[in-house]
Amino acid sequence: MILRWLIRIAAALLVLSLLVVGAAYLFARSSVPELAGNHRVALPGLEAEVTVSFDADAVPRITAASEADAYRALGYLHARDRLFQMEMQRRVGAGRVAEISPLVAGFGLEIDRFMRALDAYGEAERSLALQPPAVVAALEAYADGVNAYLAEGPLPPEFALLQLVPEPWVPADSLVWGALMALQLGNNLQDEIRYAALTGALPPDRAADLMPGVTDPGRPTLAQAMPTDRWQRLARAVPALGPSSASNHWVVAGDATDTGAPILANDPHLGLQAPILWYLARIETPTLTVTGATVPGLPYTLLGHNGSVAWGFTTTYADTQDLFIERVDPDDPSRYLTPGGSAAFETRVESIAVAGGEPVTLTIRSTRNGPVISDIDQDLAGILDPGTEVAALAFAALQAPNTTPHGIHDLNRARTAADVLAALRHVSAPVQNILFADTAGSIGMVAAGAIPIRRDGDGLLPVPGWDGRYDWTGFIPFEDLPQALDPPAGRLFNANNAVVGPDFPYLIAREYDEPYRAMRIEEVLDAEAVHSMAAAEALMADTVSIAAREMLPILLLQAEPISEASARALELLRSWDFRMDRDLPQPLIFHTWLSELRHALFAEHLGDLYPEAGRDVAPSRIRRILTERPVWCDRRSTAETETCSDLLAHTLLSTVERLERGYGDDPAAWRWGNNHTAPLQHQIFGRIPVLADLISIETETDGGPWTVNRGNYRTGTQGFAHVHGAGYRAIYDLADLDNSRFIIATGQSGHPLSPHYGDFVTRWADGWHRPLTADPVADTGAALGVLYLEPGRR
Repeated sequence: MILRWLIRIAAALLVLSLLVVGAAYLFARSSVPELAGNHRVALPGLEAEVTVSFDADAVPRITAASEADAYRALGYLHARDRLFQMEMQRRVGAGRVAEISPLVAGFGLEIDRFMRALDAYGEAERSLALQPPAVVAALEAYADGVNAYLAEGPLPPEFALLQLVPEPWVPADSLVWGALMALQLGNNLQDEIRYAALTGALPPDRAADLMPGVTDPGRPTLAQAMPTDRWQRLARAVPALGPSSASNHWVVAGDATDTGAPILANDPHLGLQAPILWYLARIETPTLTVTGATVPGLPYTLLGHNGSVAWGFTTTYADTQDLFIERVDPDDPSRYLTPGGSAAFETRVESIAVAGGEPVTLTIRSTRNGPVISDIDQDLAGILDPGTEVAALAFAALQAPNTTPHGIHDLNRARTAADVLAALRHVSAPVQNILFADTAGSIGMVAAGAIPIRRDGDGLLPVPGWDGRYDWTGFIPFEDLPQALDPPAGRLFNANNAVVGPDFPYLIAREYDEPYRAMRIEEVLDAEAVHSMAAAEALMADTVSIAAREMLPILLLQAEPISEASARALELLRSWDFRMDRDLPQPLIFHTWLSELRHALFAEHLGDLYPEAGRDVAPSRIRRILTERPVWCDRRSTAETETCSDLLAHTLLSTVERLERGYGDDPAAWRWGNNHTAPLQHQIFGRIPVLADLISIETETDGGPWTVNRGNYRTGTQGFAHVHGAGYRAIYDLADLDNSRFIIATGQSGHPLSPHYGDFVTRWADGWHRPLTADPVADTGAALGVLYLEPGRR
């Protein structure tokens, strides 16, 4: 009898679960926008009807009688397709994540403390007054469109899950995005803290091995005066807002192309998730036609072309952040010491709402150098010399006037190279290498943005703020920024490598990304007789790793196989052409070996610092250690003295054993794609068991951290998940800009049940691109539908 009842209860629960899941599915499905066919919607504030035609990929073409109406329409579309993405962006920027839900309150509070300390949203609100009337009008029109959708709905399912009601959109919600990107693309603060910890924990020569450009490893530093664990505590308190940044772009002048006009290619690399940051769109008005990548939350086309000019961005790696250690006035703790004497801290109080908990009150102090970030948590109060020192952050994005929206507004309207240069004068943050070409044949690049001028120092380590020696004295004038126009070589390229040589009169940065991608771009361009659109597309998909080509001979020379399987692995590596293709075993062997080697070289020597300072040591530094600094190869935990050859043999064996456990005992059957996949995870639903699998758009990918087709992975894990790469790719044909090609990594929609949530994924992974002209049928073979936006009452 009991068993019968248990079976009935289990069956009832199963039926109930299915009903709940079915109801949830139907509810979520009802919020998927209907794109097929013709639809009419009233949009308050429109001056005239706007037509939005969608191609088979749901990419819109907005045709409007005025720019303001076009921005209203774009705001409406962004909200319809990507509202939760926009909501999270503005909440992170405003420091209002912890109030969303108890599900996110823990990590949300960490973000909120930091963002409130920076007052990024307050700066966004104040910066609205700096914008010219045309920019303000664009921001307000865009907000009108977003709010029109908020009034109409339906809201995407994330809002129902989190019981979240979005507030009206305001211009500051758009402006704060610039500060978020400046934080993500300029991570000098984390670097300084990490290098300070290394300097305090290691002998000077060892620390120099893991730091960029240290010419005097014996110099005394402020960092050596503070225990390493305190720097680690500060590092943990500063949230990482995204993976490290990277990008590629190049342009070849018409003299060396098959079209007789410039060809420009660009693929910005950021975190890969679903939906991807970018949203494709084409806008046409009587005064403006612009095509390319927009960002939900912003009215402008950030990357693209306007029929006369095309442009692309890579991150400069400019050092725009410095950590100043300030001394508290010993006679008055409400003041701190400056070169001119004692000065009062500026103080403000922030109240952070926490879902399911009591509000958190945060008192933030600011100095002449910036906000005191050691105030963000009471546990950090004694992180320096208790009661006598605090850590303040100088950050160019918050100190220089935020005129970047003005610059992007004008860039969207530029007709010539001279117009581009005039627009870029207004760009302040984030600092970007902006590459451009016009239909008249000019090409150019500017490292545009606010880069501080330091009285002394190199920005590598925290510095004292009380004596004025390391003060910022201003920003590099636009005329003195790194730039080139129509160079004799007839081409320009950058892949986050150094934009200046050692004799440049200003400090741009002490550290750039490894130069391997730039070396490969130059190598391929050198080998070409002429450049073409097809050649540019092939170069974007290029998977040759110069890092592996330089590193592997050293590994093969010193490593002696100590098992049959390791011998077979070595034979495979010796026959490798250094391509990081998903169907090959060699990339998997190489990167697993590199992972094992890093752990063997650094884990014991660095101890608790290993996760932050040892897991992603660059190949160039490992190569130098193996050839010039063998002291790292001798592990203290073993009685015998180990050579680098010993270490390589043991790590090769552990590599093979690790791969045999995962993929069998035949190295030739191992595949990079089995381990190198782009999860493209949804921010919320991708973390829920079962549901994550149901909506998964994960895909195998080619490439690696140092290939042009970048497939960077998260270090410190057993796998090599492709979490960072080119979420947007574009190739611009200045002979016929309608012949340009585009792709994003996921799809136009952020709704997991939409057919356009992940319909670009396979094409993106395979290196495919598509046109974006005025004709949806010509571009994709079919038109999905037309949305008519009509003037309506407010």
